[in-house]
Amino acid sequence: MYKNLIELFKENEGKGAVGAFNVHCLEMVPAMVHAAEELNVPVILQTSLGTAEYIGFETLIAAVKALAEKSTISVALHMDHCKSIEALKKAIDFGYSSVMYDGSSLPIEENIKNTKEVVAYAHERGVSVEGEVGSIGGAEEGVVVAKDAAMYTKPEDALYFATETGVDALAVSIGTTHGQYKSKAKINYELLVELKAKLGDTGLVLHGGTGVSDEDMKRCVREGMKKINVGTELNKSYIEVVSQTFTAEGVTPLTSLRTLLGPANDRIKEIVKEKASLFKL
Repeated sequence: MYKNLIELFKENEGKGAVGAFNVHCLEMVPAMVHAAEELNVPVILQTSLGTAEYIGFETLIAAVKALAEKSTISVALHMDHCKSIEALKKAIDFGYSSVMYDGSSLPIEENIKNTKEVVAYAHERGVSVEGEVGSIGGAEEGVVVAKDAAMYTKPEDALYFATETGVDALAVSIGTTHGQYKSKAKINYELLVELKAKLGDTGLVLHGGTGVSDEDMKRCVREGMKKINVGTELNKSYIEVVSQTFTAEGVTPLTSLRTLLGPANDRIKEIVKEKASLFKL
């Protein structure tokens, strides 16, 4: 079934967090859905605006919807970290089931104003919305925030933002970093507990999931995270496997691309299963 974040959160209530996996090319999509099917868990496929434009909005959405409609699990298609209101409206009109407006670099009043506009447009069309308060450092697919510019989310700001905008999910900064995979994040659990207590039903979202240890990941789920993003590990692993298969002995111009891309797709499936297993309670 093709659903939005609100529906996925309700369906998964008491079972853990829903994994959100960054799609970097169309080849990854079936592998991600099949991995979730094997675990019998809902899944969020998410893209940057750049990926949507590269694949094509209509092509991407048609492929995800076709897989979702035949699947035994629930699937959402989410536009991640988009700073353009017009681009988000385009994504909604074409058929994304969820979007994220990222105004975290703006003054909070401007962030609220823009996010409210997206929420009003999306909710009228049955689409869920994620917002962000506090800046999550690092770089990933068009998201570039200097680590010294990153800041923890203030609980009072998060409550004000969620109340004023009516977002369904809120990305919060508790110590993770985009693009981090060589070292592990140091999570501020005291802040996470306070945010959960203040925000109630608003789904908390953890960005920068690649840089979180397995132990911390499980604890974040126990402490109330509803959506956990994984992006860097998928992109990095796909490139590594493709680099190996394309340069292997015996590869010629007549070698089928299926043979070369298959192992990379298999690795994506493995990663999704490994991570989604950690997100279960």
